Amino acid sequence: MGSYRPWLLCSEDFASVQENKEAMQRTLSHNFITNNMYPQVKDENLVGSYPALVKSGGGYVWDDVLEYRVWCSPREGAPDEDDGSDYYYYFADYDEAYQFSIATQGAENPIALILQKEYISEPEPQQYVHVKTERLTEWPVEFLSRPKRTENTIPDFLSPNAPANRLDILRGLA
Repeated sequence: MGSYRPWLLCSEDFASVQENKEAMQRTLSHNFITNNMYPQVKDENLVGSYPALVKSGGGYVWDDVLEYRVWCSPREGAPDEDDGSDYYYYFADYDEAYQFSIATQGAENPIALILQKEYISEPEPQQYVHVKTERLTEWPVEFLSRPKRTENTIPDFLSPNAPANRLDILRGLA
């Protein structure tokens, strides 16, 4: 079946992440056909060693994929592994995570745990801040279609000479 292991959240932890997690549920169609279109993880030996509770989304850029996760919910029909709390399985490969998600009742589509060595914060609409602090965050895998951050990505994004649609920089179009 592959290299996966459940990580459990107690009900108190679940309540604190539920709002962010719901916003990311079912971002992929189960009719999607895979063929390694998402990056490999940075270090397969570290998959499963990262904390369960991390940031959720945001930051606009990514540096490394650390693991792919499939969250399971007993309320949606997943086996009850911990008194009704949600839990996840981790994977080193997106395709394996995807296959697990479609074969498992109550499983969400895979998400990516990413490392952001630097990122862009948007405390107010259209007000961007370059944050130079590392963080781990879970992202919908579609966001990985953006190129990895380079040394120039954030400065170019924040430049007064940036294109009108700054997101073109993040998409690798400018």
